[in-house]
Formats: sequence, C-alpha cells, structure tokens
Amino acid sequence: MTENELIKKAKEAMNRAYAPYSCFRVGAALIGGSGNVYTGANIENISFGATICAERTAVFKAISEGESKLKIIAIASDSEDYIHPCGICRQVLAEFSEKSLRVLCSNKKGDFREYTLEQLLPNAFIDKGGK
Repeated sequence: MTENELIKKAKEAMNRAYAPYSCFRVGAALIGGSGNVYTGANIENISFGATICAERTAVFKAISEGESKLKIIAIASDSEDYIHPCGICRQVLAEFSEKSLRVLCSNKKGDFREYTLEQLLPNAFIDKGGK
C-alpha cells in the first residue's frame, strides 16, 4: 500500500469521527506487522477525560486483533496545517513499535510530511518489565 493510499484510508476514518464538542475530526490508518490495515477516528466524550484520539483507536484495534508490532501510521484531519499525534498517542505508539516507526502527518489537501517516531518522541519512556 502506498503512502497516499494509507492517507486516504485515514481520511475515510476521519469521516467516522465523533467530535461534537471540539468539531475537530481526526482519522488514522496503520499497517501492522502482519500487513493488515487498521483504522481509527477520534471519539469524544462530554467528560473529555474519556475522549480517545484516532491514533490510539487504531492502535488498540490492531493490538486487540493480535498485532504485536506497528510498521507505519497515517494521520488525517480537516486542518490546513499538518496534523501530528499528541503526546499521549506518541507514548502509546512507542509502546507497540520501534523508534523507526514511520509516521505520516497530513493536511487537508492530503500533502504529508514523514517522521520517525524517534523524531517525534526522542528519549521515550520505555520499560517493558525486563522483556
């Protein structure tokens, strides 16, 4: 799957976002080590603390389906600016991937910038309990 196809899947996922409070819809699409694609959208809650970002939705779907590694993730929104994962999502990505995870941050037009997770989260806290 090309980068543009993955971003398209993230945009499709964005259309399923539930964002009545912020009106800021985000979608994510990732490819796991198996080659399967998993998508997610942000899902808000009036308490805000129970809100989940699109990236974490996609990651948790992948892990709950048996994936153990992530290869690449694309993020899309309605923003004119490039969308980047928040700090919590960066830390979750670090839990289930290598520092070399490819992160595609796109804008409303579908243009994207590519980063590694290490570039977005240098010196990530990782303690796998001796594993």
